[in-house]
Amino acid sequence: MQEYRPSRFEILPLIVKNLLIINGLMFLATQVLQQSFNYDLTELLGLHYFTSTYFKPFQLITHMFMHGNFMHIFSNMFALWMFGAIIENVWGPKRFLMFYLICGIGGALAHLGYTAYEMYDIQLAVDQYLSEPTRDNFKYLFEGHSDLLYDDDFVNRVNAFYNSWNSISSNTILQSQELAQELALQMANIPVVGASGAVFGVLLAFGMLFPNTHIYLYFFIPMKAKYFVFLYGLFELYAGFSDTQNGVAHFAHLGGMLVGFILIKYWNKTRRRDFF
Repeated sequence: MQEYRPSRFEILPLIVKNLLIINGLMFLATQVLQQSFNYDLTELLGLHYFTSTYFKPFQLITHMFMHGNFMHIFSNMFALWMFGAIIENVWGPKRFLMFYLICGIGGALAHLGYTAYEMYDIQLAVDQYLSEPTRDNFKYLFEGHSDLLYDDDFVNRVNAFYNSWNSISSNTILQSQELAQELALQMANIPVVGASGAVFGVLLAFGMLFPNTHIYLYFFIPMKAKYFVFLYGLFELYAGFSDTQNGVAHFAHLGGMLVGFILIKYWNKTRRRDFF
């Protein structure tokens, strides 16, 4: 293992610098297009589920350069600079870029895998409603999956339909079933954005290469990197299964860390003399 000595390294190495620039430009472009032309670039470049009409294979990479708001991009880019600059100086630009992209793609695949599990659960709920389509069950179905109501137009149609449901008829039942079936598509259409999968891989790498280096939580509380990474991973695992911090792709974070761990172990085994 190695200990970090700041005097040996560049503060802003090549790949980290360019990643910061690209992410910043993409965030700016997203804001300008949204505000000036009412075009959401996230619809094209954010990661959608395979069954979504918006899904494109290139989104496995492009979603890493998209962010939802200022705090989202700031926290990711700050972590990328803080830990990534050190790792890039140790590995060099080529290996670091490869590691960063592979972790990001691994995080995306982990998120899609968990989404498949959630899609199965949602489909079961929809099928249950289809077998017993009542007004109360309709309300229960949509209130139980309100976090999937991403499309404002769809939300308005659901609310308008429910408020107008005054009598049971074959037409009413048919419309309710169509809306229920459309619910499953809503999750597929929710885009995932952010460099978190790749950044968590970088964080994991820092913890493995410099396990005894102290990280200061909130700039005040010292903690060794190996403990920080371990506890952060446990929190992400808990948050993912408990739905804590709804709207955060916890399994993308975990996927990035897992892929990073596997990659580092592989590189360390095959190139032990010149790796670390």
